[in-house]
Amino acid sequence: VQLQASGGGLVQSGGSLSLSCAASGFISRVRGMGWYRQAPGRQRELVAVITTRGSTNYADSVKGRFTISQDNAKNTVHLQMNSLRPEDTAVYYCNAREGWAIESPVYWGQGTLVTVSS
Repeated sequence: VQLQASGGGLVQSGGSLSLSCAASGFISRVRGMGWYRQAPGRQRELVAVITTRGSTNYADSVKGRFTISQDNAKNTVHLQMNSLRPEDTAVYYCNAREGWAIESPVYWGQGTLVTVSS
C-alpha cells in the first residue's frame, strides 16, 4: 500500500486547512486510515482515524475542530482542520493499516507540515 499525502501549509490561528491522503496498491487489505502528527521534540500522536465502515475516532485535543472523512471511490481520506491553534503545528502523517492488532501491517505516507501562527 502506498500513501500520497497533500495539503498542509501555513495558516493563522483560527484558520482552516485540509489534508488529503490517496492510497494505492493492495487497497483491499486496508481496514482503516488515519492521520498522526509529530511536533518538534514530541512523540508521534494519533489525530484521527476512520475505518472502512466509517467509524471514526479522534484525539481529545482535536474533537469538535477536525473532521476525518473518506471517499471510497477514490481511496482517499480527508482531514478538515478548523479553528486551528498554534499547538496544532506539526508534521502530519497519513497512515493505513490492515487491522487493529499490534502485529497488523501499517503503512505511512510522507509527512506534510502544518504551521499555525499565533
